Amino acid sequence: KHVLGGKAPQSGNKVSHSNRKSRRKWLPNMQRKAVYSIALDRNVRLSMPTCMIRTLDFAGGLDNFLLNESTENLSRAMRKLQTLIRERVEASS
Repeated sequence: KHVLGGKAPQSGNKVSHSNRKSRRKWLPNMQRKAVYSIALDRNVRLSMPTCMIRTLDFAGGLDNFLLNESTENLSRAMRKLQTLIRERVEASS
């Protein structure tokens, strides 16, 4: 599974016109994106699936998403980023 989106490659059969089946893999649509963090006041470069880009937009940005997300669903790197953002938010309030 991926760091942020939880998307994993899927597998199945490619079926030809003659109905022969051969195994294949569908990979998630991964994009490299620089996402701005208001708390850190800098861009954070992430590789994420396009569905995650929409989710971040819906959540109101990277900061809001990571502050509301539980730590079990995140990778080690994202947990580190989450703690950095939490520390900055608590220090500014």
